[in-house]
Amino acid sequence: MQPAERSRVPRIDPYGFERPEDFDDAAYEKFFSSYLVTLTRRAIKWSRLLQGGGVPRSRTVKRYVRKGVPLEHRARVWMVLSGAQAQMDQNPGYYHQLLQGERNPRLEDAIRTDLNRTFPDNVKFRKTTDPCLQRTLYNVLLAYGHHNQGVGYCQGMNFIAGYLILITNNEEESFWLLDALVGRILPDYYSPAMLGLKTDQEVLGELVRVKLPAVGALMERLGVLWTLLVSRWFICLFVDILPVETVLRIWDCLFNEGSKIIFRVALTLIKQHQELILEATSVPDICDKFKQITKGSFVMECHTFMQKIFSEPGSLSMATVAKLRESCRARLLAQG
Repeated sequence: MQPAERSRVPRIDPYGFERPEDFDDAAYEKFFSSYLVTLTRRAIKWSRLLQGGGVPRSRTVKRYVRKGVPLEHRARVWMVLSGAQAQMDQNPGYYHQLLQGERNPRLEDAIRTDLNRTFPDNVKFRKTTDPCLQRTLYNVLLAYGHHNQGVGYCQGMNFIAGYLILITNNEEESFWLLDALVGRILPDYYSPAMLGLKTDQEVLGELVRVKLPAVGALMERLGVLWTLLVSRWFICLFVDILPVETVLRIWDCLFNEGSKIIFRVALTLIKQHQELILEATSVPDICDKFKQITKGSFVMECHTFMQKIFSEPGSLSMATVAKLRESCRARLLAQG
């Protein structure tokens, strides 16, 4: 592609991420020109909905959220739907108290180690940028480590907090949204034993066995552990795995409908690429296939992708997920 053509799509996306060298400008332009029409239409509807000041919990809001929250309203909608706004209102000054609390050198070192590894491809997180978001990220993670000492800091939380900061542009709001995710929406993902994370990977395995039996049988035949394939999907909530806009659309629903959304996304990715996955003949081969399925136009076209996650996997209630969690958790605990 000629350099002149290349420059039609900005080298840096709206969130500060540099587009990779092999970025498919033509496919993106084609997708974005039609998506822009959708975004404009949604923005008008959302502005009308939010005129009253609050974000009501209703069937209309659920439908609106599934179709995407416009960037200018995203922070506010996430804060309300996740319960983070209520927590922040009930605890004025708490965040700043946490930052002034007793020092914990071990926690500080663990966070500092990961700062440079967090989004090296994002200009806003570079030390040469002023203001550099690394300081904000450090504060949010440090405050959370003091707030939830059972978790402290765990790798993966840096990516999640980083995205929250990019969307809210607000340290305190990012802290309360991180608390909503780590403390309520994702049960026990980041504690030292990571029991919730291990449980949910097994739950996905059970769902695949029922909904996509051919893939389940292949996994069993090859003796592949789900953790090898999907642990980063769960820990990072698809950050750095799927395109930014797609991740944000997933998070819109995650804050409103809870953790079952992660299973919907995972099942859709696997179902859509079932034929490709079934070609795998070894463990390295299947690991490679699982990397391939998170790339390309299917995941870039976020609007169609989000429609698919609610149709492709079929019904998936929170009650079903809770039941599977119970049995998988018991099995893991029995294994010790």
